[in-house]
Amino acid sequence: MEGSVKFEIFGFGKRLKSMLKVDFRRMLKSRLFYILIACALLVPIVMTVMLTMMDGQESVNQQTGEVTIMEGPDSTWQSIGTLPSDEPAATDASAVGGMGAMGGMDVMSMCNINMAFMGVAVFVCLFISEDFRSGYAKNLFTVRARKGEYVISKTLVGFVCGALMLIAYFIGAMLGGAISSLSFELVGGLTVGNIVMCMIAKIFLMFVFVSIFTLISVAAKQKAWLSICGSLGGGMLLFMMVSMITPLNSTLINVALCLVGGLLFALGLGAISRVVLKKTSLV
Repeated sequence: MEGSVKFEIFGFGKRLKSMLKVDFRRMLKSRLFYILIACALLVPIVMTVMLTMMDGQESVNQQTGEVTIMEGPDSTWQSIGTLPSDEPAATDASAVGGMGAMGGMDVMSMCNINMAFMGVAVFVCLFISEDFRSGYAKNLFTVRARKGEYVISKTLVGFVCGALMLIAYFIGAMLGGAISSLSFELVGGLTVGNIVMCMIAKIFLMFVFVSIFTLISVAAKQKAWLSICGSLGGGMLLFMMVSMITPLNSTLINVALCLVGGLLFALGLGAISRVVLKKTSLV
C-alpha cells in the first residue's frame, strides 16, 4: 500500500545496545576517565618509592621520648595485598614506638590496590549526575531508553572503568616495585596463580561497589556532592572486607564467591535503582 508508514519497534536488546554505545563513547571521551586511570597508575609508584625511601628513619616524641622507626615495604606484592607470611608488627616502645600507626606495613595494608574501589565512586557519581544536571536523562527516558536499560548501562560502564583502574594500579605497583628494587619473590606458598585469582576476584567484586554507587547516584541525581559523600560512606562499610574476600593467596573459591556475589548485588541493587528512578522526579 503506497504511502504507508512503518514504525520500527525497539526491543530491550536494541535499546540496551544503543544506551551502552552512547555511554562507552562518553566514557572514552571523558577527561575524568583518563585522569582516574592515570592516578591509579601513578599512585602506587609514588607511594612505594616514598615508603622505601623512608625505611629505617627514626622520629622521637619530645614529650615521651618514644622512638618511632618507619618500616618500608619489603615486597612488591604488598601493594596488592598482605603477604601470607606477614606477622603483626612488634610494638616494643623502646625500639619501635608508634610503628603500629606509622609503619610501612600498616600503610601498605590500608593504602593498596583496594583504593581503586573508592576511586571508581568518583567516576560513577559524576558520570550519572551530569545526565540529570544537563537534562539529558529526562530527554533520554522520554524518547529513547527505559530506566532498566539506563541502570544496566551505567553499572556496566562503571564496572569497566573500575576493572581498568585495578589493572592500571597493578601495573603501577609492579613498576614501583622495580624502581624501588623491591623483591618479587613469592613467599608463604604464594604462587602466580594465586595472584591472578586475586586480581580476577577483585575485578568481579567491583560489581558490588559499582552497584552501590549507581543506586546512591540515581537517588541523589544532579547533586554530585551528595552522591560522592554517600558513595564513599557506603563503600567504606565494605572496604575492610575486601582484603578478606580477595586475599593475595586467592583461589577459585574466592573468584566464584566474588562473581556470584557481584552478580547478585548488581541484579538486586539494579532493581532498586530502577524503582528509585520510577518513583522519583527526574529533575
